[in-house]
Amino acid sequence: MFIIPIKVSQRCRTVPVVTALIVLANVAVFLHQFSLGWADPLLLNRFMRLYALRPAFLWSHPATLVTSMFLHSGWVHIAGNMLFLWVFGKNVEDLLGHFKYLAFYLACGVVAGLTQVAIDPFSHVPIVGASGAIAGVMGAYLIKFPRSEVVMLFWVLFIFTFDLPAWLMLIYWFLLQLFGGFGSIGEPEYAQTGGVAFFAHIGGFVAGIVLMRLLGPRPRRWRADEYTG
Repeated sequence: MFIIPIKVSQRCRTVPVVTALIVLANVAVFLHQFSLGWADPLLLNRFMRLYALRPAFLWSHPATLVTSMFLHSGWVHIAGNMLFLWVFGKNVEDLLGHFKYLAFYLACGVVAGLTQVAIDPFSHVPIVGASGAIAGVMGAYLIKFPRSEVVMLFWVLFIFTFDLPAWLMLIYWFLLQLFGGFGSIGEPEYAQTGGVAFFAHIGGFVAGIVLMRLLGPRPRRWRADEYTG
């Protein structure tokens, strides 16, 4: 069963250049990963060890807080992440402006990585994916566009779509991360068995809310009601 967001009702006033470039960068890196794995799995393993975030080695490789955001573990992983980024990132970029949005996105990803490291600082398990940064985008979306409608795709034995208020969908998603995160505490090296870095999601989401409050939208002469519906 799949229930995924595919569209929001909120309009964009500008072209989401940065969001598109982030998606392209992630796809390009993933295709490079795929080519390495095709040529020699040892090359891919070395690449991941160099650029993935491994909590036990963070202080000797701090750049992995950023590089790990552009790595993914498989086709479903990157497809899901890029879909969520495209759906929610466009309006946040529109609100913040291109350069501030890029700084916001990277900062949320760094906070997300540090949150996961704080939970299990001696883990050797690689942490990869853009989902912590994207969680920050979703947190920002929650406080700025709560009344936007999110078109959800439901796919089990058949396919149909339905609309949900953004606040309901995003709070539900965040609660899933909380339950998953606290439920994973005490499970040894749970990420090795295909686990999810729930605390990275939690940290990124909270960071997105806080940073959006601090940054605020770029100066514009639009009225507040121009951001609804």
